[in-house]
Amino acid sequence: MNLCNYYYYFKSALTPRFCDELVRYGLDQKENIGLTGGFENKNNKPLTFEEEKDLKKKRDSNVVWLNDTWIYKETMPYVQEANEKAGWNFEWSRAENCQFTKYKLNQYYDWHCDSWDKPYDIPNSPDNGKIRKLSMTCQLVDGSEYEGGELEFQCRNLDDPTYTRLCTEIMPKGSIVVFPSFVWHRVKPVTKGKRYSLVVWHLGEPFK
Repeated sequence: MNLCNYYYYFKSALTPRFCDELVRYGLDQKENIGLTGGFENKNNKPLTFEEEKDLKKKRDSNVVWLNDTWIYKETMPYVQEANEKAGWNFEWSRAENCQFTKYKLNQYYDWHCDSWDKPYDIPNSPDNGKIRKLSMTCQLVDGSEYEGGELEFQCRNLDDPTYTRLCTEIMPKGSIVVFPSFVWHRVKPVTKGKRYSLVVWHLGEPFK
């Protein structure tokens, strides 16, 4: 699918107070190792040493799962606005649980996309048969509080021979970036401080 816009952002969209409250709330919850496709924590069994070692070749971060109405109330309007203004106009109907993500010193998430080649196969779940269409990430701390941790997108475009575009616009606290879930992106290693973000995926019927 050709895109005119690989991402759409809102600078300082959410208030510092909201971001600070969300960080405090997230830090007060039990965290888990951030997983990727192929490393699902089946039957709640912890990863083996070798599995965790392999995982960290791709991703090294910690996450907390949240599902609070007050969070969606603040973020969803921006997802819908970005969907329209970026010209994607994807049909979507619901959001997955929120992921409060912690990137500490040397932690990162290498190149990946958020969608898969098949819809969810989860009988009796509202997510069944749906795919991830729009991803949203919110910057919960200011860029002055850490170094590294840049969010980058692979913009495969003949006008951009390097294929990689650095998304520096989301650095201020409270900024939101929305992008199609099939767009490849990464978070580079944090070299100083801590980077906190909120990620939410928005689902819909498969593209036709």
